[in-house]
Amino acid sequence: MSLDACADLVRRGDPDRWISLRGQPRAVRARLLPVYAANVEIARAPWVSQEPMIGQMRLAWWREAMEEIASGGPVRRHEVATPLSEVLTAAGAEALDAAIVARHADLEAAPFAGSVALIEYLEDTGGQLMVAAGAALGAGTRGLMDAGFAAGLAAYLRAVPELRARGRRPLPSEDPQDIAELARIGLDRLGAARGSAPEPAARPALLSAWRAGGILRAARAEPGRVLAGRLEISPFRRDVSLLAHRLRGW
Repeated sequence: MSLDACADLVRRGDPDRWISLRGQPRAVRARLLPVYAANVEIARAPWVSQEPMIGQMRLAWWREAMEEIASGGPVRRHEVATPLSEVLTAAGAEALDAAIVARHADLEAAPFAGSVALIEYLEDTGGQLMVAAGAALGAGTRGLMDAGFAAGLAAYLRAVPELRARGRRPLPSEDPQDIAELARIGLDRLGAARGSAPEPAARPALLSAWRAGGILRAARAEPGRVLAGRLEISPFRRDVSLLAHRLRGW
């Protein structure tokens, strides 16, 4: 199957990762687009209907697809699952399966029990996605979980106003000090990822975390911006930031 469907899904549903693929070699894009497209499908599965059973069925479908990919047997034909099966290892499929399991939390309106529960959710979503992307590129896991967690936290903090508008309580605490502490944890994890010297093969995947540092620094310095939805930056600053990350590798 063509990558066109995957590219269209990522372009519309995950613009930051779409932008991170600009200028990447065609072979790299061909390996990362199916992973990112699958993530778009998995992430939005719990939100397609107000009926939780519909979301559960969609997540179950993707779990079955991951099982097929991990086993190395025939994989169902699908515009995303088919190209995904051509690039993902068994370890990568297991990483995405962990993300699918974690997404069941999005089916529930109950808030996270505490910061530890939110951190675990972000490790199993953003972190495991980064691990899967690295696997698709033939890279090991060094630094990927930390970088993916930081990127996932940054994206989650940007989504807080929308989640609140949907009637959710996305943060265990809305106290500014607690929000700043979450951002600090994310920055520490991002620093740990850089300090671990990830494999060069993983850099195109790590580049998807290009916005994490700026967003987390803003949230730590001015936590009120999270609830106010003021973590976005201008297109000019966005492009400068991406260029800087490209020049230093990620």
